[in-house]
This record gives sequence, C-alpha cells and structure tokens, in this order.
Amino acid sequence: MLGAALLLALLSALIMTAATAAPPAPQGFEGVASCAGSTCHGRMEADGAVVRQDELARWQEPSTPGGAHSRAFAVLNGRRAHQITATLGLGDPTSAPACLGCHSTPADGEHGRKFLTNDGVSCEGCHGGASGWIASHYAVGASHASNVANGMTALEKPTTRAGVCLDCHLGSARTGQYVTHRMMAAGHPRLSFELDLFSTMQQHHDEDADYAQRKGRTDSVRLWAVGQAMALNRSMTLFASGRGTEGAFPEFTFFDCHSCHRRIYDQADRSLTFETNPGRPIAFGQPPFNDENMILLSAAAKIAAPGMAARLDADVKAFHQSMGQDRAASIAAARKLAATAQALASTLSGINGTPDLAFAMIDAIAAPAISGRFTDYQGSVQAVMGVDTLLSALVKQGRISTGAAAGIRGDINRAYAAVNEPNAYRPAAFRASLGSAVRAIRALR
Repeated sequence: MLGAALLLALLSALIMTAATAAPPAPQGFEGVASCAGSTCHGRMEADGAVVRQDELARWQEPSTPGGAHSRAFAVLNGRRAHQITATLGLGDPTSAPACLGCHSTPADGEHGRKFLTNDGVSCEGCHGGASGWIASHYAVGASHASNVANGMTALEKPTTRAGVCLDCHLGSARTGQYVTHRMMAAGHPRLSFELDLFSTMQQHHDEDADYAQRKGRTDSVRLWAVGQAMALNRSMTLFASGRGTEGAFPEFTFFDCHSCHRRIYDQADRSLTFETNPGRPIAFGQPPFNDENMILLSAAAKIAAPGMAARLDADVKAFHQSMGQDRAASIAAARKLAATAQALASTLSGINGTPDLAFAMIDAIAAPAISGRFTDYQGSVQAVMGVDTLLSALVKQGRISTGAAAGIRGDINRAYAAVNEPNAYRPAAFRASLGSAVRAIRALR
C-alpha cells in the first residue's frame, strides 16, 4: 500500500496538474450555411438514408415552436425589443450584448466566414462550435463518441442538455445570458422552462434504430426529472453569485412575482391576496423565493430517489428560513441546496423511466404534500407542464393509448387555462383541474 506521505504527494501533484493545465481551446463557429447543403441538412424533404436531412427546414419553420430558435434574432427588430432597450439605455437591440447572449449564438471561439449573428440560435448554439467536427462527423466510420471528442456537445446526456438550455432559459454567468427584473419591468417576458417538453418542441430528428444505436433512446421521465434538478441547481448557483443582488436590493427576478404584484387594499376587513404555503417556513408578509423547481423536484425525488428526498426537503426549508436572516446565511443555504440538487441530477440521470415510475410521479405531483404547495402561478405552471410531459411519456411507452390521452386533455387544458393569464391566476381552480387530470390518468394504470 502507498504510505500516507507518498499518497499526499501524489494527490498534491494531481491537484497542481489540474490547476495549471491549459483549458480546452474554444471551438470555432462555422455558421448555419455550413450545414445547409442538400447533401447535408438542407433538403426540403426528409428522405435521407441515415438522418432526415431536412433539419434546416424544420429549424426554420416560421410559425411553430420548432422554428423558435431561428426566429430568436428576428424578434430584436420588433417594437417590443426596441422599447425595452430604449427604456434601459441599451441602444439597438440587434447589437446590444445584453440581448445577443441569448437571441443569437454565443460564439466564444473564432467565427468562420459563414457565421452570421442574425441566424439567431443556430445549429451550433446547441450542438457546439463545429470547427473541430464538421468535416469528420459524416465520414465513413465516424461515431458519435468521436464527434463529441472533437467538440460536439453530447446533448443526449440529460445533464449536458439541461446545462445548454438553461443558459438562456434561466440564465448563466455569461454576458447577455440573464433576464433581470429591470428587463422584465421594461417589458421582457418572464421565463418558464421544462426540459423534456421544450426538447420535444425543438426536436428536429427521428429517434429511429440508427439514432438509438448511436445515442440511445430518449427517456422523457428521466429528462423531466433531471431538468428540475439542474434548474434548481442553476437558480441557487446564480442567486449565491453576484447575480443575487441589484444595488442595495436583492435581484427580484428570483422571487415569486405574485408576492409583490398584487392589488393593494386599505379597508377595515382585510383581503388576503395570497395563500400560506406549507413548503415555505417564512414570516408572514415576507416575499417568497420562486420555488417552482423545488416543488417539482421534491415530487420526483420522493419516487425516484427516496433516499435523498428528506435531505432535499430539509435543505429547501432551510433556504427559505435563511431568507429571513441575512445575505450571508442565504448564500450558505443556497450553496448547500445547489449541491443537493446537483447530486440529485446525477442520481436521476441513472433512473429507468418505466411506466410505473411515470404513473407514480404523476401521483406524487398531485399528492397533498406537493399539491398544497401550488399556491403561486410559477409553481403551478411547472406542475401542469410536468403532468403533460409525463402523460406524453406514458403514450410514448405504449402504456396509455393516444385516444385515452386525448380524453384527459380537457382537464390538462383547463389547468393550463388557469395559469394562462398571471393576473387571473386561480389556485383553487388550478388544483381542481390538475387533480381531475391525475385521477383520470390513475384510472388507466
């Protein structure tokens, strides 16, 4: 066996090597036109022998969610974008760094001659800068593993995909990748994200036998659960960083919107405009932190990672309590919760999304311990998206027929309607609609 002194020396050498090793060089970005040939991904019909080859056309769809990334830059030319940047003094939105970080491809490496900012969120925005793999990924004998080794992003890994998506759909430490409360006050819409549902809307490929052989089958249950964990980790990490403050005030985008954006009444008989929440041990009247991912991750953990569920719930409660103390206490609690969420993401990445697991998670979302926490608009949005994506997973697995799912769609649509307009949010109506949908799904088990 190695002596203690020798072992310590080896560990020190490894740490020093890791600390001084040069970071990998950023990949160059070639631009959408580099992928657009008819022999590549630019065909008008999906008649390719190995992949569809009409991926560009699907990415450019003008009016469907599938084309949203290609339209990301174009919206910066609109009236709303100009009003926002004029209000904030950011200048032309099509050149403002605060906008381009998410409305275009954040190309950190060198730009090829075909790279255009106005392509929006391009192929490389998700798949990574292509200079290292564009010339080899279609070669005879090329493998997905070799492509990843050459710089392609391994989006089939749930944690990797979540990290890429969350950079814009929640925020990151990069310039131009965080929507602040000031931006929302100026007119930017609030962000809402659910990894599996959004992945489905953006899917430009077929999961055929070849895809499964190269990357494996997508497990929607796992993707949804990991997405919740990674979103919570990102939220806590950003809150504990410099993003958590705005001058003398906290960054209000972290907090539940309805805790402040309510009508103010001055009358003899008070009118409470909020419901108490059993998951938030906070003082009366204290603005609550936005806990949408905390709630849904708690439901997922109770089913798929029961050994960690109590730890998560304890860390969530400790974080809420810390918000009534001071900034130092809340940062420490946020970092602890971020670590728990990251550990859960790793654990949930290994789950097998069997039909029974999907049924059980749907039940958990509607169980009293969880559903009682749906007192606010944002958590309820996540809940209905979660039930929606898990129902779709059951259809995909063949456990529920398409016709049976269509019969449940009415209740799910009513739940969506209850959260469609923030100013008309109705917690009781939402919980009733969601509960009805879950009971109908449970009956098909």
